[in-house]
Amino acid sequence: MTHALAKAGLDDVPALTERLMSAIFTDNPEWTDYRPVPREDLWEGCRQYLERILQILSGEVDISDRDDDVAAAIGRRRAEQGVPLEVMLRTFRLGGRVVWEALVDQAHRDGADPDAVLGVATSIWQVIDGLSSTLSTFYRNTELERLRRDDQRRHALVEDLLAGRARDVAFAQRTAKELDLPTGGGYLVVVAEMTEDGAFALRGHAEALSALHFRSVWQVRADSLVGLVALEQHPAELAVTALRPLARARVAVSPKVQGLAEISLAHQLALTTLGTSPEGAAELVTLEERFPEALLVQSPDLAQRLLETQLGPVLALPLKERDMLLDTLTAWLEENCSTANAAVRLHCHRNTVLNRLHRITTLIGQPLHGRTAYVSLSLALSALRLRNGRRG
Repeated sequence: MTHALAKAGLDDVPALTERLMSAIFTDNPEWTDYRPVPREDLWEGCRQYLERILQILSGEVDISDRDDDVAAAIGRRRAEQGVPLEVMLRTFRLGGRVVWEALVDQAHRDGADPDAVLGVATSIWQVIDGLSSTLSTFYRNTELERLRRDDQRRHALVEDLLAGRARDVAFAQRTAKELDLPTGGGYLVVVAEMTEDGAFALRGHAEALSALHFRSVWQVRADSLVGLVALEQHPAELAVTALRPLARARVAVSPKVQGLAEISLAHQLALTTLGTSPEGAAELVTLEERFPEALLVQSPDLAQRLLETQLGPVLALPLKERDMLLDTLTAWLEENCSTANAAVRLHCHRNTVLNRLHRITTLIGQPLHGRTAYVSLSLALSALRLRNGRRG
């Protein structure tokens, strides 16, 4: 009986489609959002769906061992158009009701046994359940694929920003819109290294910034995590303060730059700053805190030459004497060249400090006093720390 009723119903598919379209837009219309779908497209999708129900019920199509291609195509297309899944499932249920009512009317006209009509209902809703399941599967798969494409698009846009493409005003405007970032205004770039266990040096960063109303975009790269932080009306120090306690390994923050056009510059400065932090450290550093070290990182050959010129003879000493003299020189410079303060810090007599400084002067063949000497020796000690930090 079901087969016969369904075959008869195939001739009425256009009329049934109109009934389904009417039900979609008059039965609780606030539950329906087909705005992205042209009416002709929606009508054709409804027609194909109702026809497929009747084809399955009539025995013309057997989908017992496969997913239905009509429901799959509808699921893919509506997902691409952005129609919510619950809207589609509601339409499928409405379609089932339209078919059921049509077959009941046909059965009454044919004088069928009422008990036999109940069996038709069971068959219809089994078909609807199967088609709805296929719809959901292909809708979700398409949605996931669309999200992957969106992620790939966002990834490519951020990479283009880091490469300097935002100097093109049109590109900067399009990118700002897609990433939900301002075109102009202040920006920071954050670089967090990847640790040995494959994690990143920052955790909870996006949430911490969002709580303070910062907009940010984060990019996972092969060996680092890069963040673009839009300052807008916020001070840069507020973002740095929020991120600093979250550092689990080496993290660096660029100085403030203006607009997306300078993101590439900020990224390079952040990378340079990251290089001033010793391997194995768990800290967040800014360029402002590490200007001397950053200059050395930028010119490694010059840093090596400076180290050899300023401290070469000291470094050639036996380990114990070398470290003693270097510790004394460091303490003296950090105590503003006060031998008394350096002596307290080193737990020795002031004359001992003077003797060690005299020994250093003799070894390097130049005085320790004067602006040039202070700057050169301080930079040389920084270069030594950077070299030793890289060696671990």
